[in-house]
Amino acid sequence: MIGIFDSGIGGLTVARAIMDRLPGYDIVYFGDTAHTPYGNKSVHTVINYAVADTKFLIDHGATIIVVACNTASSVAARVLSEKFKEPVLEVITPAVDAAITSTKKGAIGVIGTRATISSGIYERKIMEKRPGTRVYQEPCPLLVPLVEEGWLKRPETNMIVKKYLLPLKTRQIDTLILGCTHYPVLKRIIAKKAGKNVAVVDSSIEMAKHVKQAVDSSADIAKRLTKTGSIEFYVSDMTLRFEKTARMIIGKSIRLTEVRG
Repeated sequence: MIGIFDSGIGGLTVARAIMDRLPGYDIVYFGDTAHTPYGNKSVHTVINYAVADTKFLIDHGATIIVVACNTASSVAARVLSEKFKEPVLEVITPAVDAAITSTKKGAIGVIGTRATISSGIYERKIMEKRPGTRVYQEPCPLLVPLVEEGWLKRPETNMIVKKYLLPLKTRQIDTLILGCTHYPVLKRIIAKKAGKNVAVVDSSIEMAKHVKQAVDSSADIAKRLTKTGSIEFYVSDMTLRFEKTARMIIGKSIRLTEVRG
């Protein structure tokens, strides 16, 4: 079973992309909506949450772990790999690889939570793989709450996105990484405000490609997975807004089961 966790319901963009690329595979998803967002928490706290999320998924049958949360990937992926025997796939590397392939001018922008941007993980990985690349990063702390609240068509959301992207536009980036799996929900707005000459790298799609490649190329990972079509969605706190946004992301009604620690 493929286990996926995120700080909230934004990671459902990864679940949806994996469902599209790996139809029929069993999936269990956990969104830690009681503690969302992770991006304004300390490194110590995020690591503790990530460990708890992983344990929950394993207890519910997960045999590989997909860290859909960029914040958790940036500060906790190594800890999870050391602590658990199950393979851990993080969301950052696939997006970095896609951006490096995409950029023509070597000018890449990254937007994410404060924790992800402060970690510098995207810049480090990009520079390791393509030295000399100009990397410009911008924290966007209001975007996760906007997605969680379902403010997708509000004029305020357009204004906030425009304000966040302005510093990157002035740097004349040609590629923009959506460094949070909530952000694909706002991809249309972000792409419009970034400009038609900017390629937008959707981390949820790149993560799904990475998972499929791992399944196709690794006999160890492939044999861990089952294919009965079972899909389970859990959250640590339930609101009607979460249900509505989850339905919008997945494209159909789904059952969210609330679990409390």
